[in-house]
Amino acid sequence: MTSTLPPLVQALSGAIGSASANTLTYPVDLATARLQLSPRKLSRQGVSKNGLLEGWKILRRVIRRYGVGALYDGMGTDTGATVISNFFYFYIYSFLRDTVYKHRRLASSNPKKKSISALSLPEELILGFLAGVASRAISTPLSIITLRLQTERDSSSTPPSSPSSETSSKSVLRADNASGIVAVVKKIYDEDGLTGFWKGFSTTALLCLNPSLTLSLFQVFRRILALTKRNRAGGLVDPTPGEAFIGGAVASSIASALLYPLILAKTRLQAARKQAGNARPSLLSVLEDAETKGELYQGLEMQILKGFVNQGVTFLVKGRIEQMIVNEYLRRRGLKRG
Repeated sequence: MTSTLPPLVQALSGAIGSASANTLTYPVDLATARLQLSPRKLSRQGVSKNGLLEGWKILRRVIRRYGVGALYDGMGTDTGATVISNFFYFYIYSFLRDTVYKHRRLASSNPKKKSISALSLPEELILGFLAGVASRAISTPLSIITLRLQTERDSSSTPPSSPSSETSSKSVLRADNASGIVAVVKKIYDEDGLTGFWKGFSTTALLCLNPSLTLSLFQVFRRILALTKRNRAGGLVDPTPGEAFIGGAVASSIASALLYPLILAKTRLQAARKQAGNARPSLLSVLEDAETKGELYQGLEMQILKGFVNQGVTFLVKGRIEQMIVNEYLRRRGLKRG
């Protein structure tokens, strides 16, 4: 994930990889968002029904009521937010990482020495966190618009009780969505003004630990890989596409499981709508409410599934693109020498 290629190349390859992964996993993301916002459901045996099976039921229900196209409500803005966020994340992270290495090389007693000690896990976390905060500050408005688009159908309509009412609700939804993104943007602005587009950003900033932790865990995976491949130099090994998929997917799953309460709180804070006489919920109030109702880890299975596939595909595509660039560079270099 963090090759020695220039930051711009890493940013572009990371953005393309994340856009590919987002397109593939978007229906799972939609189901995850709805699970996180729905009340807790229990079976007769007292077991939570908000797992993978319930997520699958949500997708089937959406298709039955609104058609397959409804699975991709808000995908355009979400992909835009993902591309922007990942582009700046990879670029800033790579730039900061290169800067640290250059500083270490200059401070070294032997500046010409090529091998510099790898960054420690805390250093990786700090660089990833800084890159995450900067990238999320840019992409958060699009993320909030996406969340509204994902949940707009459920909040603007009730389940149809007859075929005629179902047809009627579909036509209303089509009319409501005619202006699409513009209508949602206007609603957000009318409710909270410009600050509404950065609603819940304090929680989002904390969640920048998620990509940072994922990246750090992926670096640990590369170090383990270096040991298994007996890298004599002791440096990091560039994983194969398959290894990148597994490493990225596992790293993302661990990070999501550790930070899931914050992920849930962020979704609920951003989806909350201002009501007359009621104060805006805070991070602590949302967490306390979820804890009281036993909903703190509601939708965790879907979140892990989404992260597993999403990050795996992102790392896979990013690695492929970088490898293609390196191969093309070596080919042209060989032609010049010949």
